[in-house]
This record gives sequence, structure tokens and C-alpha cells, in this order.
Amino acid sequence: MSNVRFVICIDNSVYPASLEGRKIYETLPDKDAAKHGQVRVIDESGEDYLYPKECFVDAKLSKDVQAAMVEAA
Repeated sequence: MSNVRFVICIDNSVYPASLEGRKIYETLPDKDAAKHGQVRVIDESGEDYLYPKECFVDAKLSKDVQAAMVEAA
């Protein structure tokens, strides 16, 4: 679970069908994407895609909440 990270969508204006504003999304590690200002997010399709990091802020969740989110998925 240490690699699990969550973000909150703060701007879905370019991707309204793929992202919901104010929703928490799970991310996947992608160092190459990060170098280019992108984040790999599991979006509304259930698949992972790259999005600009400006569309998100880190969801600073407690370990208990992160564990519950992972378990619920």
C-alpha cells in the first residue's frame, strides 16, 4: 500500500467525461509522466490515463482512510 497515492480533481474542464471535479482518484506511479508534468490517474473509465498535474491536488489522507479506500476498490 506504500505506493498507493490519491489525488483530488480540481479542474475537469478539459476532460468532463473522464474526470469529476472534487472527486478523489487513485494514481499509479509513473516517473516519466511526472518529468513531463503529468500524473497517471485511474479515471471514470476504470483505466489509467495521463492528465496534467495541474488538474489535481494531493489528497492528504490518513493511513487508515487510504487503507479503507484501497479495500473498497
